[in-house]
Amino acid sequence: MAATTPNLSIPTELKRRIIFTLAMLAVYRIGVAVPTPGVDGSAVMQFFQNQSSGLFGLFNTFTGGALERFSVFALGIMPYISASIIFQLLQASIPYFEQLKKEGQSGQKKLTQYTRYATVLLSIVQGYAMATWLGSSNSEGRPLVTTPWFGPLPFELVTIMTLTAGACFIMWLGEQITERGVGNGASLIIFAGIAAAIPSGAMSMWHMVMKGDMNFLLALVIIAGMVLSVAAIVFIETGQRRIQVQYSQRGQGKQAMQAPSSHLPLKINFANVIPPIFASSLLMFPATIAQFTDAAWVMQLQQSFTPTGSLYNVIFISLVVFFCFFYTEIVFNPTDVADNLKKYGGFVPGVRAGKSTADYIKRVLDRLTVTGAIYLSLICIVPTLLVQELGLPFYFSGTSLLILVGVALDTSQQIQSHMLTAKYDGVMKGMKVRSRRVQY
Repeated sequence: MAATTPNLSIPTELKRRIIFTLAMLAVYRIGVAVPTPGVDGSAVMQFFQNQSSGLFGLFNTFTGGALERFSVFALGIMPYISASIIFQLLQASIPYFEQLKKEGQSGQKKLTQYTRYATVLLSIVQGYAMATWLGSSNSEGRPLVTTPWFGPLPFELVTIMTLTAGACFIMWLGEQITERGVGNGASLIIFAGIAAAIPSGAMSMWHMVMKGDMNFLLALVIIAGMVLSVAAIVFIETGQRRIQVQYSQRGQGKQAMQAPSSHLPLKINFANVIPPIFASSLLMFPATIAQFTDAAWVMQLQQSFTPTGSLYNVIFISLVVFFCFFYTEIVFNPTDVADNLKKYGGFVPGVRAGKSTADYIKRVLDRLTVTGAIYLSLICIVPTLLVQELGLPFYFSGTSLLILVGVALDTSQQIQSHMLTAKYDGVMKGMKVRSRRVQY
């Protein structure tokens, strides 16, 4: 028995992947502290502290605090994520990209290459908007830019090159983590940025309680609300609607095999955190476009697009609902699932195989998508409104909480998968497979 007992310690390959992932995240956090040339860091931080409740606070959360420091990573991973989501949507609407998706590994390489090009393009556009805005802004009469020229090069050009290079480097870090580490690299980079702000937020709340600016009971209620929110997210994200599936019997008479039964799992929130991320990215466009024009109506639109405004929330909920259905249509095809079940002799009890099964699965999936859209809308909006009403000293959003919990669940599942694989290999090493060859 001792010889066949599997080794339950962490396998060497998993240790290597975890260490590599932590090292890459450490490099990312170091880069967040590297300032952009020609910028007054203290003035920029003071400016963003006064804007922490608006879109700047939301974008600063996604960049892990790099925006308020205006470091070389000020754009964060958002250009890469926006480009990835755009090409995922294009795969369902343009035949050329749909054909690339069906070509396997070679097609995936081309899509990855196009995504990188789009990331560079988006980084240049956003970098130009940020550089233009930074050069024309000030904090209490103090200019944010200290060096308008670097020799023959203007500050705007240097900033565009710096921010684009930083966004491309973050994209490379994310790809390396996905390939050689544990978990999804882009998601872990956002996770690291959001998690890094938790200690400072907790200390700010503690100081408010000690100074009497916040009631101790209110602080406990806020903490309890966060814990309950995390529990609700875990419950929904791991929840499934299982459709029973049975398979036809094989054989005749006494040799007939009992019909095996299985189930088709459908997640309650099938689109995961994709809809709120993409909706937030789209709603950040007015702030970017406003840097290109001085039109009064554009500036007024920018001011009304704050996470606590009614117009923002109405449009945000509409976009979340739209992308929940749109993304679910892309990644899950009920017709293909029904055809595969029919091909292998499977059927849903009480439902005719073929089109009826596809319609039944789609009806169940639509109901789940409605539930998921309501859940995402509430989780993303309610915490932001509460933060505004309670006057907390840090920015906290439901989207951030969704990313934290979702990425943690996904990464833990991948670690468990590595552990189970190592455990299976350990069992197989202690076993001897007897040959089935006939001996004469």
